[in-house]
Amino acid sequence: GDKEGKTGEVQTLTEKIEEAGMPDHVKETALKELNRYEKIPSSSAESSVIRNYIDWLVALPWTDETDDKLDLKEAGRLLDEEHHGLEKVKERILEYLAVQKLTKSLKGPILCLAGPPGVGKTSLAKSIAKSLGRKFVRISLGGVRDESEIRGHRRTYVGAMPGRIIQGMKKAGKLNPVFLLDEIDKMSSDFRGDPSSAMLEVLDPEQNSSFSDHYIEETFDLSKVLFIATANNLATIPGPLRDRMEIINIAGYTEIEKLEIVKDHLLPKQIKEHGLKKSNLQLRDQAILDIIRYYTREAGVRSLERQLAAICRKAAKAIVAEERKRITVTEKNLQDFIGKRIFRYGQAETEDQVGVVTGLAYTTVGGDTLSIEVSLSPGKGKLILTGKLGDVMRESAQAAFSYVRSKTEELGIEPDFHEKYDIHIHVPEGAVPKDGPAAGITMATALVSALTGRAVSREVGMTGEITLRGRVLPIGGLKEKALGAHRAGLTTIIAPKDNEKDIEDIPESVREGLTFILASHLDEVLEHALVGEKKLEHHHHHH
Repeated sequence: GDKEGKTGEVQTLTEKIEEAGMPDHVKETALKELNRYEKIPSSSAESSVIRNYIDWLVALPWTDETDDKLDLKEAGRLLDEEHHGLEKVKERILEYLAVQKLTKSLKGPILCLAGPPGVGKTSLAKSIAKSLGRKFVRISLGGVRDESEIRGHRRTYVGAMPGRIIQGMKKAGKLNPVFLLDEIDKMSSDFRGDPSSAMLEVLDPEQNSSFSDHYIEETFDLSKVLFIATANNLATIPGPLRDRMEIINIAGYTEIEKLEIVKDHLLPKQIKEHGLKKSNLQLRDQAILDIIRYYTREAGVRSLERQLAAICRKAAKAIVAEERKRITVTEKNLQDFIGKRIFRYGQAETEDQVGVVTGLAYTTVGGDTLSIEVSLSPGKGKLILTGKLGDVMRESAQAAFSYVRSKTEELGIEPDFHEKYDIHIHVPEGAVPKDGPAAGITMATALVSALTGRAVSREVGMTGEITLRGRVLPIGGLKEKALGAHRAGLTTIIAPKDNEKDIEDIPESVREGLTFILASHLDEVLEHALVGEKKLEHHHHHH
């Protein structure tokens, strides 16, 4: 007598299956499963498994698409309104949309927005969806280590579910959403199968029109989806996956851009979220700049936003507790709101020092400065390296050491220095692993400074790889490094001659405050970096 209860339900499900716009072979499967469902008593476990499966098949957007509204002017306006700065990135996105419009196909490349945290990668993807008038779905791939998280489990498993891609498609409810794959660089593989190979199939325009999820079993068409990935660190993305994607690098923001972002976006948002009115809280420009300089040292704007939230909380309390109508934050009372300054802005060092050189590094959080220190102690010529240095950096130190040994005469260094001293090279901030060849000239300069007793100008930051003959080789990330140097208050940057073309990428407001010295040989680096006369005690044995 159980059949009566199900008859109505089966009828509704039949209608749903007819309306779902499934391809014929999927519809056939669905009706076959429905037939089984009808025959099984509701009390059996199998019954709910089948029901679940049918619900999934019905819920997926098999043919339902949104119409693209590709108005480039409108898209450009929208990107400008929601994102300050990032000109090249926006330009690249608009070109991409224009090509889509001309070819009418979405078999285009997959975009990958790469850059430090907090520079707006996720919100750029949202803006792209908005400018196309499409649905937006985001899944986070951080910590996904199992292929089945992307591809689902077979139905024979208890509690089986489709993978995240199919779940995302159900959430979107349309066949052509903008699909954000967040943190694609944090996917890790272990013994449970490699998720990046499943990802490859998702992103391959040749294969993804028939993507198969283990749970759904029927193939699903992903070819109309616009996939956008985000990554902090491109180095950890497997090669084949990286080749599928068109990479758009987003560097950090300049101070001036950050100021605009605070005024146009972050502050209004925080004021609203804390239940305040615009008239309740006012931040002077100088106060905002102080937050940027003394409280946050980052390429993006995340911790900046946190500091603004803290100010809004304090202001909300003052308005409620002390019944004040209006609060103005100036550079003078800023410390009352967010406490003591966290960073020193400006001079990394206050005086020129011997054996200490400021190098420019490019880390996953943007450009930064690193001090490299060299000290000598009586010994037998051991080279000691400390500060969590990677292999490449150790090799740079060796190369710098060999170069200095071959040039003792010209540099006015005792020729047998390496038999008298142990040389200790240290890079402070030991918690951060540091690697990369770009510290070559920095180490060489620090060595020469320590051995000749000549100080290094404190206003100079440098980056460049070095050969055994003292040639300076080009490096990557000059734009980010220049932004970092500017944040740290340096005024002169020594960079490899071959990086000359990268200087035009640096925003004008930053370029104006920096002098670039392009060196192709270490001699030029030393000429600009070392100040003061050589100490005389090294010379008496020449006379």
